[in-house]
Amino acid sequence: MTERFRLNDLGITELKKIFFIIVGALLNAVSLNMFLIPAKVYASGFTGVSQLISSLLVNTAFPISTGILYLLFNIPVTILGWLKVGKSFTIYSFLSVIMITAFLEIIPITVVSSDILLNAVFGGVLAALGVGVTLKYGASTGGLDIIAMILSRMKNKPIGGYFFILNGLIILAAGFLFGWEKALYTLVALYVSSRVIDAVHTRHEKLTAMIVTKKGNEIQEAIHGKMVRGITIVPAKGAFSKQDKEMLIIVITRYELYDLEQVLKEVDPNAFTNIVHTTGIYGFFRND
Repeated sequence: MTERFRLNDLGITELKKIFFIIVGALLNAVSLNMFLIPAKVYASGFTGVSQLISSLLVNTAFPISTGILYLLFNIPVTILGWLKVGKSFTIYSFLSVIMITAFLEIIPITVVSSDILLNAVFGGVLAALGVGVTLKYGASTGGLDIIAMILSRMKNKPIGGYFFILNGLIILAAGFLFGWEKALYTLVALYVSSRVIDAVHTRHEKLTAMIVTKKGNEIQEAIHGKMVRGITIVPAKGAFSKQDKEMLIIVITRYELYDLEQVLKEVDPNAFTNIVHTTGIYGFFRND
């Protein structure tokens, strides 16, 4: 019976992940076709590159839509993600890329507002929400998302800053090709995006969990079955009950908190757990 519940929970988790990846793809497509593309303001990453090239080809004999270019550019990056980030992450990321492409082809380009600043801000916010939600559930929207993710893991820094740095080329290209006013509004959209992504995507944030339990060994085995984290075990004793217990101390990322909660519910629902923010770490800590 327990194994069946685990399988059911796994299926629900996967469906939840796919659902939010689709939601993230939809947000990205809406930001482009209803805000950024009509205003000729450019998005971040390969999406912005696809916009630029699509704009240049629109009056030629070989016009190509932003969505198709976006799909083509992501094929080599998907291979990089497969090698450097992980198979599961890459598969879900490519699902996100396919869904973004599909939504871009389905949703008509619509002028919601004639105010270019509103388009830049709302387009940037929606795009960042789409990217942030997708990253939060273990995938990416492809392109520079994967490159920024790799850099974030290597340096253990917020991912939004890498987006902002990597997108400088898009700002310069927009300025040279379509005027520096467009470049400035693109800068606004990218800045808004980078700040919102950091608010949503918080893998770089660390938490310390202190777990007081009578089932220290069982919890330790269950935690190591889900994540690769060091655990310090300290002898403890209940001041009221006088019973001998153990306190497990573990530092995790914010994204691993859900897995830890599931372990505790399954192994020892009565364990007392204190979660605190960790302001800094010295020594070895896995960031992958």
